[in-house]
Amino acid sequence: MPNINVFRGSDASIMLSVEQTNEGTKAKEIIDAYQLTPVGRATNVEVRVTSELKPFHELGQRYPTELRPGNVNISGTIERAYINGALLKLLLGEAADSRPAGTWVQPSFNIVLDVTNPAVPGVSSTITLHGVKFQNWS
Repeated sequence: MPNINVFRGSDASIMLSVEQTNEGTKAKEIIDAYQLTPVGRATNVEVRVTSELKPFHELGQRYPTELRPGNVNISGTIERAYINGALLKLLLGEAADSRPAGTWVQPSFNIVLDVTNPAVPGVSSTITLHGVKFQNWS
């Protein structure tokens, strides 16, 4: 049975993302040092997907003859995140041990959303967001 419900405020786990980038290299160092991939969990996660459609009008036509795809923007919020020391060290980057001379890379994560409805047992979905970066955290 497909999952046809609308969900708000899902629970999620935060996992380190190892990609072929500078961010992935830093994440791999943390994974090797602490021998773990899941580094936290989050509650009340909201994910917003905004897609732009651009109408194409032909001369002499009142209505658009075609809708062309535009940018797809994905954003969201996490109300509360429970993290361990490995994630905190990764968020601080090279500044965790000492003040760096220059700038350092911001890590990226995978966030795995567990989408379930207690009213409908046995039906669940998983949404994985790859390459997530935190805009701010406190």
